[in-house]
Amino acid sequence: MKIATWNVNSVRARLPNVLDWLAAANPDVLLLQETKTTDTDFPALEFESAGYHLEIHGQKSYNGVAIASKHKLTNIRRGLPGDDSDEQARYIEATVDVGNGVKVASIYLPNGNPVPGEKFDYKLSWMDRLVSHVEKSLISEIPTAWAGDYNILPQDRDCYAPEKFAGDALTMPASRARFRTLLNLGLTEAWRTLHPQAQEFSYWDYQAGAWPKDNGLRIDHFLLSPQAADLLGSCEIDSAPRGQEKASDHTPVWCQLDTA
Repeated sequence: MKIATWNVNSVRARLPNVLDWLAAANPDVLLLQETKTTDTDFPALEFESAGYHLEIHGQKSYNGVAIASKHKLTNIRRGLPGDDSDEQARYIEATVDVGNGVKVASIYLPNGNPVPGEKFDYKLSWMDRLVSHVEKSLISEIPTAWAGDYNILPQDRDCYAPEKFAGDALTMPASRARFRTLLNLGLTEAWRTLHPQAQEFSYWDYQAGAWPKDNGLRIDHFLLSPQAADLLGSCEIDSAPRGQEKASDHTPVWCQLDTA
């Protein structure tokens, strides 16, 4: 099963690019972030016409996550548990009806800048809630992929110029520590596991010629439960969509799980 994640930076603005990529890459599941639209304004018909079932957790103009799947989706959860007052649409999960079931979650983790401040505090508390939810979810032993825009640079080599991001929320020790806590629960960071020495990026800012200079960041990740990691076949970053007209500043990352 091929699962992809993509922060599209407005699904309506990038719709032609997304549909073209779906036709070419043919993923079984696409996890979307930063859709920037309400559920009612999401271009559902276009995805359904392309053969995908949809589950959406939207928000007007900001945030927004969704799951598009060729297989039926069940056990939908919208929103990360642990704070009923949190209205930001940053988390959705579902079970994909394939084999004995594979669970996927689309994550748009808060950026957290500036540091210090309320936004950074929210980032850390959100990550604490994610750690708690993942820990409870692992009890089920269902193969699970938590994927999306984590807004975390796990290591300095995941950034084109680490010195420029010293003190940034993406590299702060507290942010990285919580990311390591997720790994210490037993999760596998799929791309880095298969590419231990490589330097590739999944995000390039729109400013200062970042894309042509390859001044990028790797902040989009697949974290796999032990049962999903056992099925891991490949994980790659497809940088081609970033070079298109009207491109998102992120590009797709995809993971192949060898399900029965």
